[in-house]
Amino acid sequence: MTGKHFEDRAPDALQLTAYDEDHLADYIRLLDAEDGGTPWCDAAALIFGIDPAIEPDRARTMHDSHLARARWMTEVGYAYLLGPRITE
Repeated sequence: MTGKHFEDRAPDALQLTAYDEDHLADYIRLLDAEDGGTPWCDAAALIFGIDPAIEPDRARTMHDSHLARARWMTEVGYAYLLGPRITE
């Protein structure tokens, strides 16, 4: 188990969220796993700490939504990391 909290679905907001910032390393791990040909079920087990044999639908949903968000980060989201920060 990873010890980190993951939502079943990654955010789909049009801007960077606190959840995204907290999971940047996990997004990179997902992209690396995909690039390396790691099966989705192995990546889900390693990154999310979920057993795809026990919770196959949840594991697939978590993997696919977080991988989609990771891709969004490489195409759009990274710009929010480079821009000025708004603090509250």
